[in-house]
Amino acid sequence: MNIWQDVYTGITVLNIFLAIAVIFFERRNPASSWAWLMVLFFIPILGFVLYLIVGQKFRKRKLSRLLGDRQRIIEDTIDQQRQLLAHRRFAFHDKAMSAYQDMIYMNLGSGFALYTENNEIELFTDGNSKFDALIRDIESAQHHIHLVYYIVRDDALGHRLLDALVAKAKQGVQVRFLYDYIGSIRVKRRFFKPLSDAGGLVRAFFPTRFPFINFKINYRNHRKLAIIDGHTGYIGGFNIGDEYLGLSKHFGAWRDTHMRVEGNAVHQMQAQFLMDWNLATSAKVELASELFPTITWSKGRIGMQVVASGPDTEYQEIKAAYIKMIQTKDVTNGSPREVALAGVGHIPEDRHKHGLVLDFSVSENMILGSYFKPEFGKRRLYRFQGDGRAFG
Repeated sequence: MNIWQDVYTGITVLNIFLAIAVIFFERRNPASSWAWLMVLFFIPILGFVLYLIVGQKFRKRKLSRLLGDRQRIIEDTIDQQRQLLAHRRFAFHDKAMSAYQDMIYMNLGSGFALYTENNEIELFTDGNSKFDALIRDIESAQHHIHLVYYIVRDDALGHRLLDALVAKAKQGVQVRFLYDYIGSIRVKRRFFKPLSDAGGLVRAFFPTRFPFINFKINYRNHRKLAIIDGHTGYIGGFNIGDEYLGLSKHFGAWRDTHMRVEGNAVHQMQAQFLMDWNLATSAKVELASELFPTITWSKGRIGMQVVASGPDTEYQEIKAAYIKMIQTKDVTNGSPREVALAGVGHIPEDRHKHGLVLDFSVSENMILGSYFKPEFGKRRLYRFQGDGRAFG
């Protein structure tokens, strides 16, 4: 009996020290801190286990190293852009983008998101056209192919994509494939074996080291990126699976958004992939110049920043960018603006609702769309017109 009392006392003391760490050493919002304190004190043993699995924050030392990698990749131009934007001397090709200088500067400062203007973009809202284009680009690859996806399915689309990667790997093209362990948990390792046998490199993001226990289960990689030869990239919402082609009877038609990008913005996507890859594997990739080729042939004129956010970033860059973009007035022609936000399963918190509509005048509209898949049973569309500050 005394042994169990000692164990309970030890766990209680450990909970106290953990509570101190939650309050004083981890940057959490007050609601999150109070929630974990309640869990730790009222469910001492189980609460501690839950904290280990889903409550730990990303290690600051690793965060600093990752941010250092990202900054080192683009440090040659980042200071110059900061100075030009700070003094309002940046020469925008698209004059309309001058209205967003503050947002561009904010993204540059907090997320090292360089602004590039030589980008050509093709937009996809259908999975068939997106994957047809991606596989064509994979078949044309000469040097390397980098992919990171949250969900990978062992189905017809998964095998079609894998076959294309295997063929290029056999030709000597360097293929690196990073998938999220939890998002793709149904995929067995043997699915990737043909690619590994052909010389490709496949890694899982934060896999489980012990059966049924994953202390990094809350740190998932939801990115969907593809970079071909450092000059063509894909970024957006489509994962790899037949349901994203509308072939699932359960899900039905699937509408998402993806972009094919040619231009210097692809370098930002490449940098993010290399950060994720080097975090997830011991087979580190050096920041070689051939991974960031000079792009002089692009005829694109679209300005673009690639903003990343997650446990590997110190701030909530994407949310801040949304709010800043909404608050920015169109000063070029004085015409009414319409801001459209769409996402799967978007459930805005009250504080976000008020933040999203801040500074909207009577001549402006905002559409906030949430597309719920059939399993959720409904779709929602919110439209706000006039004085947004009355929302709530």
